[in-house]
Amino acid sequence: MTQQSETQAAFLRALKQYGGILLSLVMLCVIFSFLNPRFMSVVNFMNILQQVAVVAIAAFGMTWVILLGEIDLSVGSIIAVAGMVGAQCFAFGLGFAPALVVTLLAGALMGMLNGVLTAKLLLPSFIVTVATMGIYRGMVSLPTNGAPAMIENSTWTAIGTESFLGLPIIIWVVAVLFLVNHILLSKTSFGRRAYLTGGNREAAVYSGIKVDRLKITIFMISGVMAAISGVLLSSRLFSAQTNAGMSYELDAIAAAVLGGTSLAGGVGTMVGTLIGALIIGVMNNGMNMLSVPYFYQLIVKGLVILIAVWLDVRAKQAKR
Repeated sequence: MTQQSETQAAFLRALKQYGGILLSLVMLCVIFSFLNPRFMSVVNFMNILQQVAVVAIAAFGMTWVILLGEIDLSVGSIIAVAGMVGAQCFAFGLGFAPALVVTLLAGALMGMLNGVLTAKLLLPSFIVTVATMGIYRGMVSLPTNGAPAMIENSTWTAIGTESFLGLPIIIWVVAVLFLVNHILLSKTSFGRRAYLTGGNREAAVYSGIKVDRLKITIFMISGVMAAISGVLLSSRLFSAQTNAGMSYELDAIAAAVLGGTSLAGGVGTMVGTLIGALIIGVMNNGMNMLSVPYFYQLIVKGLVILIAVWLDVRAKQAKR
């Protein structure tokens, strides 16, 4: 096969895999542009990209977890805790670098707790992360008794508000993390082990994969991704809010599932998740521009998840 034929074949495979979801994204943009002419502007699209950054990064972590056939409902709470940890680090006089390291370590520890409870105690990840979601959300309020904490560090706040080479830094962060997660998942043995474990756990065990260690590591990745989302969110808000990240776990799950990640495990890509996150961002932005009440937005997103899950189930039935 010539180089040109290989390129054409790769393009056709990508079109077949992502054509449907890309078409959905374009259709949403057209519909919101029709309903509100201000939607189709460069300024608004830049705003969407910045808004979707927090969800996209959390969704990268969620994709890993769902690939294993698990779920992490504590992501939104970890986002809030991360922002508060960063704020408290600055209150204790730490600089940017140590505060960032402590914040990411906190995310990793929270993820590790989820992983250990799921892998070692064999508790369902749904139950584990529902419980830790409440625990982590409660921990956010401990340092300030529920009050927001201001972040007075120019480097931290610059991440979410300044630009580099004409693009907001927050978009560069998403691009780098997308590439890291994409390469790790699609080009390394770690990614192949995740696919195999999610697709067939017994086969993974017989293949010599240390499933428990892999599961704990992946929950830690999810925790770190959520912590980075928390850094970006608190950076944009110039403060740590106790209600930050509320329902973001729903958006992260929706982005992953819309992008083709199967809730049964073993199937999914970071490219699909990124497109799914863009769809969620366009929906959030479009509904906000149309002044749709928040509770209606939750209903719409819940319905979107239901439809995506139904399509996933239908696709599996068709393969049998």
